Amino acid sequence: MLTDRANPPTARVEHDDPLADPDWQEPDQPQRRLSWLRVGFLALLVGAIGTGGTLGVMHLRETAGPTAKSWAVPYVDVTLTPTFQFQDPAANPANNVALGFVVADPSDGCAPSWGGAYTPDEAAASLELDRRIDQLRSAGGNVMLSVGGLTNTELAVACTDQARLTDAYRQLIKRYGLTTLDLDIEGTAVADRASLQRRAAALRTLQAEQTAAGSELTVWMTLPVSPSGLTADGLAAVRTTLEGGVALRGVNVMTMDFGSAQSSEPDMLELSTSALEATHKQLSDLYLRLGVQLTSPQVWSRIGATPMIGQNDVDAERFTVEDARGLATFAVDKGLGRVSMWSVNRDAPCKGTFTNVVVHSNTCSGVPQEKLAFSTIFAGLPGSTDASGRESITMPAQAAVVDDPKTSPYPVWRLTAQYVANYKVVWHGVVYEAKWANQGYDPSADGDSGTPSPWSVIGPVTKTDTAPSPSPLVTGVTAAWDAKKSYIRGDRVLFEGLPYQARWTTQGDAPSTEFPISPDEPWQPLFAVPGEPVTG
Repeated sequence: MLTDRANPPTARVEHDDPLADPDWQEPDQPQRRLSWLRVGFLALLVGAIGTGGTLGVMHLRETAGPTAKSWAVPYVDVTLTPTFQFQDPAANPANNVALGFVVADPSDGCAPSWGGAYTPDEAAASLELDRRIDQLRSAGGNVMLSVGGLTNTELAVACTDQARLTDAYRQLIKRYGLTTLDLDIEGTAVADRASLQRRAAALRTLQAEQTAAGSELTVWMTLPVSPSGLTADGLAAVRTTLEGGVALRGVNVMTMDFGSAQSSEPDMLELSTSALEATHKQLSDLYLRLGVQLTSPQVWSRIGATPMIGQNDVDAERFTVEDARGLATFAVDKGLGRVSMWSVNRDAPCKGTFTNVVVHSNTCSGVPQEKLAFSTIFAGLPGSTDASGRESITMPAQAAVVDDPKTSPYPVWRLTAQYVANYKVVWHGVVYEAKWANQGYDPSADGDSGTPSPWSVIGPVTKTDTAPSPSPLVTGVTAAWDAKKSYIRGDRVLFEGLPYQARWTTQGDAPSTEFPISPDEPWQPLFAVPGEPVTG
């Protein structure tokens, strides 16, 4: 995670600004069920720009179909010395910037501050922050605010007064004319459910206020990631935010500080794309669990990536200029909603005696590069000047889907049923498969770090699905079950046209037609049902 070593610590974040493109279009909805088909080809042209071999990514062709336009929103460490002039085109080629970090004031947890060092008024006076924001906007650019971080305390963690917390965010929106907030949730805050719920309640209120005023408030979440995706707590944080009523624009993952061994030479591009692919699968599953079916391009458009350019906090990890070109290509090919970087302050070569060894600096990258090489590459992304971040997902009402056993392709999940590994069920219009034996665990619920979910998402039930047709495993059973007759172990009967065998002596207990059949039921099915392993 990133911190400001020269000034009061400020944590890295990743954010996106919706004002960057009012013309952004939601990727096309599928005509039926969940379609993972991408429409159209993407073309990425990389050309030489300036001196020193610095490359930029050219604009995506207009025939790119439903794929989102990736756009660049680099981060600026506002409190770092020397002050970075983000409003100056000569210092910053990006139209839009993410300003970090707004955190709780050390003397008043419900008051916003910049890095714990400046109140908004002090930042305006000492850093000329308000004036520089106005200058960037007058030139056609915009800002988003990064709220939170690793080192300082985020407002929702420090402030337990719901009304004051909401007002703190409201002050930021009003003072800076914001249409986008990015929530950088790191460290212990990721698992702090109370603060997650307070934050969601505040943002839900503010989004409603902005909508009523004819404006919008877009919200991104920035979270740590590993090559295998979001942590269980991170995924649960996304779910809590969505279930709290926030229309979440997307999830921005910090593709950095993966923890590689000191002696290794990690491929940072490979680690980053692996993390993004895993996050795509996780978010696809999460939205399905919440009753929202998105196409693959739609999920990609809700994902952002933020590498730490150059030398990472882990000594062995260095994100090079060539890695940046590769990530830009990946972003356009997949249709990532955004690409950020930490940070523009660092986008310059280190000078002096230590330029060829590990250099952890806030003002240079620590890798061979021309000045602004990373910014130039990402500024060439096709959505850099006209991509929008405003689109968001509003969660549907709960229990909107009623499962019908007559048409479900697999048995409908039951709270009391005992499931074995590889068993498939239907729940709220989605097919799930058991990863291991379990009972009483709602398939639509997420796991956490202590109790991972025993269910994996397979996909939605489609309109063409039909109920499974049982296949008898024996022949010659002709006697119909009789409620008045006493049966002993091994007796076989037909019930509703299907064969069963008595497990023990029984009378008056009809064979169960609810699958899976409990081991406590006296009748063992002698037929196979799709998704139902045959047990003794």
